Amino acid sequence: MNRTAPIRILAIDDHPLFRKGVSDLVEMDDSMLLVGEAANGVEGLRLARELNPDFILLDINMKGMSGLETLAAIKDAGIEARVLMLTVSDSEDDVIAALRLGADGYLLKDMEPEDILQSLRQAADGKVVISERLTQLLVHALREDGKQAGGTAVNLTERESQILQLVAQGLSNKMIAGRLGISEGTVKVHVKHLLKKLKLNSRVEAAVWALSQ
Repeated sequence: MNRTAPIRILAIDDHPLFRKGVSDLVEMDDSMLLVGEAANGVEGLRLARELNPDFILLDINMKGMSGLETLAAIKDAGIEARVLMLTVSDSEDDVIAALRLGADGYLLKDMEPEDILQSLRQAADGKVVISERLTQLLVHALREDGKQAGGTAVNLTERESQILQLVAQGLSNKMIAGRLGISEGTVKVHVKHLLKKLKLNSRVEAAVWALSQ
């Protein structure tokens, strides 16, 4: 990875044993550093503001302030950290809700530790990370929900289609800008427009939708 500083991670989970597991996992990789742990959403939000981590690993099922409520609060606060859900819940409702609230990825706790680490590395490179067995669930949900505008009926420009394919490959806006020789701001505008045309709420949904086509 082309990084000089380690990836700074904050873990928000109400299970002490799992937070210990995350700590042990992160210690296995010199490119990552666990900068903080929180046992609930309120504390997690405070630490996210204070520590300005690169990534937040967030559980969904927490007592008090739920993971989804915490995610919404993190996004509303304008915190720039990328948020990856790391949870036992493979509920379609939870996955869709998390992605529509702006989660940058969704990983299941029953993944092998090495696979979680690999997903974190991919996320650090700007890629979308979703546990493999959730992808088909998402494709089905997007189709059933009618949120997509429907294949060739979608009137995307040539540039929007090009950017959508790169989003589907898991590239970040910065990486897409470099690939196409345009500014990151221009990419953001195109992504905003194509999401509106597809009637989707997040780039993760757009990536899954593109793959489903």
